[in-house]
Amino acid sequence: MDRNISGVIDPAPAAVKSASRVLDLFELLARWDRAVSHADLAEGLGIPKSSLTQLLKDLVARGYVEFHAPGKGYRLGPAFADLARRTARETDLIGCAEPFLREITERTGESSALNRLKGWQAEVVATVSGPHRLVTHMRLGDLAPLYATSGGKVILANLPEAELEEYLAATTFEPITPNTLTSAEELRRQIATVRRDGIAFSFEEFTPGIVGIAAPILSGSGYPLGSLNVAMPSVRYSPKVRDRVVDVMERAAREISGRMGRSDRQRPPE
Repeated sequence: MDRNISGVIDPAPAAVKSASRVLDLFELLARWDRAVSHADLAEGLGIPKSSLTQLLKDLVARGYVEFHAPGKGYRLGPAFADLARRTARETDLIGCAEPFLREITERTGESSALNRLKGWQAEVVATVSGPHRLVTHMRLGDLAPLYATSGGKVILANLPEAELEEYLAATTFEPITPNTLTSAEELRRQIATVRRDGIAFSFEEFTPGIVGIAAPILSGSGYPLGSLNVAMPSVRYSPKVRDRVVDVMERAAREISGRMGRSDRQRPPE
C-alpha cells in the first residue's frame, strides 16, 4: 500500500486506481450501443473532464477507444476486436493441436508440445508427456528464448524478414548451456538451414541432455502461428529416431496448418 501526503496509508495505489478507471471506462462504453459524449463519460465515471481527456487520448492512440464523429462521442475501438480475434485463434489452435500432440507422443514415445510466440519468447501452450521413466516435462506457461529452442527457431525461420531483423537487433544471446548459440551470425546460419529443410533442432542448447525437434504451424499466408516440438533425452536420439519424429511432426503440422487456414477463411471479414 502507498502513503499519501499526510502519511495516511492509501489502500488503493495510483497504478491500481488508474487500471480500475480504464476498466470502468471500457465497461461503460460496452453498455451503450452508441457513441458516448465526453461529458457523459466524465459524469458516468465520476472523474474530472481534464483527467478523462488524457485517458481518452492515450486509449485512442492505442486503438482501444475511437472518436465517432457522426455520434459526437466515443466508443470501443478496433483493438478490442483484434484482441478477440487473437484469443479466438489461439483457442482454436490449441483445440486443434491437442489430439495431434497425443498422437505424436503415442507414435514417438516422447514428450510433445505446442508453442506460440509471446513477445520475443516461445511459450508452451499445450503439452503431452511421454511414457518413459526418463522423460522431459514441458509445463504450460514455460517460456524460453527463441534462439535456444527448436520450437523457437522454427518460428523465427518463418517470420517476415523485417520482424526477424527486429528480433536479431533486440536480442542478447545468453549462453544458457555450453551448446547455446551466442551470436546472430550463428543463428542466421541455422535459420537458413531451417528454411531449407522445414525442421529445426536444438541439441542441448536450452537444457543439458535434451534434444528438441520442431515443425512450424503456418497461416494461409505463411505466418508462423506456432510450432510443434518433441523433446527427448539425448541418449535416445539417433538418426532413425530423428527420421521417425520428423515424419510424424511434419504430417501433424501440415494438417493443423491446413485446418487453421480453413478456419481463417470461414471467419467474418475484418
